[in-house]
Amino acid sequence: MKAAYFESTGTPEVIRVGDLPMPQPKAGEVLVKVMAASISPIDVYVRAGAVNMPRPTPCITGSDLAGVVTAVGDGVRQFKSGDRVWGSNQGLLGRQGTCAQFASVREEWLYSIPDNDSFEQAAALALVGITAHLGLFECAKLKAGETVFVNGGTGGVGSSVVQMAKAVGARVITTAGSDEKVSLAREMGADHAFNYKSEDFNAHLKGVLGSGGIHVWYETQPPTDLDRTFELMAPRGRIVVMAGRQARPTFPNGPFYVKGLSIHGFAMFNSTPDEQRACAEDINEWTAGGKLKSLIGKRFSLEETALAHQFLEENTLKKAGTLTGKIVILPNS
Repeated sequence: MKAAYFESTGTPEVIRVGDLPMPQPKAGEVLVKVMAASISPIDVYVRAGAVNMPRPTPCITGSDLAGVVTAVGDGVRQFKSGDRVWGSNQGLLGRQGTCAQFASVREEWLYSIPDNDSFEQAAALALVGITAHLGLFECAKLKAGETVFVNGGTGGVGSSVVQMAKAVGARVITTAGSDEKVSLAREMGADHAFNYKSEDFNAHLKGVLGSGGIHVWYETQPPTDLDRTFELMAPRGRIVVMAGRQARPTFPNGPFYVKGLSIHGFAMFNSTPDEQRACAEDINEWTAGGKLKSLIGKRFSLEETALAHQFLEENTLKKAGTLTGKIVILPNS
């Protein structure tokens, strides 16, 4: 089968596309013909060697996939040949990745695709959808009627946060880097969206909040100004942090404990299969009901996987601002 892989870490140029042995499903595994894969910043970090975790050699890149079951190993109960499935958490912690024509995945990391959902949508929503859900509900315990703020409401995680928060009846405030992206965030359901490049961040938020505050601050960027964040929070507000490995912000201890705030940090790939399945069940329900979709910013063929990594790196590390939503790889197109 054809696959996009690397044998040593480094720049995007270490990725090769070529023939690797067809995977054979072991006990508990499902062989999937990959119709769509997706890459995320964690895939960039793994390929670059910035994340210290075990990986196979050669290592196929990619965390997310959607496709069709072609075979199952002994003991598999949930899926059969012909089923449409999606999943995430591959290419990490020693598991093989998804940017290949086929992938063998343990069944606990796979979920059925709703009838009205496409392979591309399912793959693009996988990691970011589970990440958004874990932060909002596992960490922050979001409830209807509360106010959520999320940076970057048209990014992969940010757009999922906007839609999920609205799906449970929360009020959503977000930012975007252009007027076009602001309009897109509002189309996805944001109650308030503003251009952080042309509008005063603090003044806008204070004007929207009035005498109230933010109950859940979902930080998709490396946290920097916690003084500002704590000032804008409601009493007993929850702050979710899932980015910024090298960030070392000043911590304003006084307002943190006086307001009774809490900070929740998490990495999606550390969550258990059961925790991720609970996310997937809600994601499927909202997707089937038309309340949740992924923004696909760019599509690449399997042969262009190195270019896809370069494009993602330019946007995540160099802040090029040329990507809205997710990158999808099409291994069998």
